[in-house]
Order: sequence, then C-alpha cells, then structure tokens
Amino acid sequence: MKKHPNKEIRAAIEVALAAGWEVVEPGKSAHCYCRLRCGTAEHRDCIFSVWSTPKNPQHHAEMILKKVRRCAPE
Repeated sequence: MKKHPNKEIRAAIEVALAAGWEVVEPGKSAHCYCRLRCGTAEHRDCIFSVWSTPKNPQHHAEMILKKVRRCAPE
C-alpha cells in the first residue's frame, strides 16, 4: 500500500496497524484512501474510512486514534 501523503494520518494508520487493525482497499471511492477494520472477530462492525484529502488532516488523524482506542479488546 502507498503511504498516505499526510504525516499525522500516516502515523495514526501505523498505530491502528500495531493495534491489530487491518487495511481494506477503498474500492472505487475517489476520496477514500483506505478503510481500517478492527482485526478482532467480535468487532467486525468497527470500520473507519481514511480520506485522501480531509479538510483538517490533524483532526482526521485524531479521529482515527479515537476510534482505535474505543475499539480496544476487552
């Protein structure tokens, strides 16, 4: 997978991958860079779209990290 052009979002994706999340290819969406899905079988509904060019990249990175923290395995 190509690296995301924004360093904050790229770092958030790395945190998600380290936490066991999986990268799902975006399909035919023009603005979606990828989708992150929780790797835990019980949490298959935990999915987050990572945008290529969000309006506020820093906020978008924070939202990725927030989603990853909320979906932490119990």
